[in-house]
Parts: sequence; structure tokens; C-alpha cells
Amino acid sequence: MKQNCAAATAVSALAEIIACKLSDNEIALLSAVLVQLGDTLATILTLREICEGEDVTIPPAIP
Repeated sequence: MKQNCAAATAVSALAEIIACKLSDNEIALLSAVLVQLGDTLATILTLREICEGEDVTIPPAIP
């Protein structure tokens, strides 16, 4: 539990440091990009869990 609190504190501190250096528009854009990154990583993890041990081919994304 102590490590979870340390991680949350570190993330909050990092957010404050970043926010002090960026404009509101830059913060909004960075936030959106990081949300997309987190969502994409969650999707990849889910696909790995679902496809583990199965012969499943995921089609490539359409450019």
C-alpha cells in the first residue's frame, strides 16, 4: 500500500511540474495524448490476454 501512495504522490508532483511550464492549451493536448496512450496500452494488454494461446491474427490498423 505504501508503494501505491508513493506512486500517486510522484505522479501528482510530476503533473504539477509539467503544468507550471505549459500553457492551458499545451496541458490539454498533452493530457489527451497521454489518455490515448493509456487507452492504447490497455487495448494491447487486453488483446494479449484474449489471444494468449490462440492462433488469432489481428488485422493492421488502416492508415
